[in-house]
Amino acid sequence: MINQRILQHFQESAQLKLQAAEQLAEPISQAVEIMFTALSNGNKILACGNGGSAADCQHFAAELVGRFERERLPLPALALTTDTSILTAVGNDYGFRDVYAKQVQAFGQSGDVLLALSTSGNSANVVAAIEAAVERDMRIIALTGKGGGVMGELMSDADVHICVPHDRTARIQEVHALTIHILCDGIDVALFGGDAND
Repeated sequence: MINQRILQHFQESAQLKLQAAEQLAEPISQAVEIMFTALSNGNKILACGNGGSAADCQHFAAELVGRFERERLPLPALALTTDTSILTAVGNDYGFRDVYAKQVQAFGQSGDVLLALSTSGNSANVVAAIEAAVERDMRIIALTGKGGGVMGELMSDADVHICVPHDRTARIQEVHALTIHILCDGIDVALFGGDAND
């Protein structure tokens, strides 16, 4: 019985990824172009999210600052999820809703990109970060699911919304993780062309 349940997880994940591929390919391509343009112009990418999405932010920033699959100079990406002194000070003094918005106000500049992750699209502190990024004339790339929630409603024509067509958090996160790898690969290909495995 347990083996069948394990197989079901693999099958559901694989099926969703195949189903989502055609739907998400274009917005992911647009997101790569926005990120590449920002990085080429000397701008940076800020990333925020909660829980598993926070881990995804850190994963993304690590791939850009370190490397993805080929050697290159470090690229400026910052996960807003990691500085416990900032998170606890802002959370204590202002409220948890402001823990990312304050950092966007501090670090964000015109031309930068905010990578905002929320499986529901309704995380109040991520929504607040998007609002702060808009005030800073930053581009927004939102990774969501479950229809996109409030975040989907905030997206302008200049932004990119990558909304996983599913309602289960674990499945959405699995597609977000794949999307992060595709974004990193796309940035590397835009920088260097070709295939990292050549």
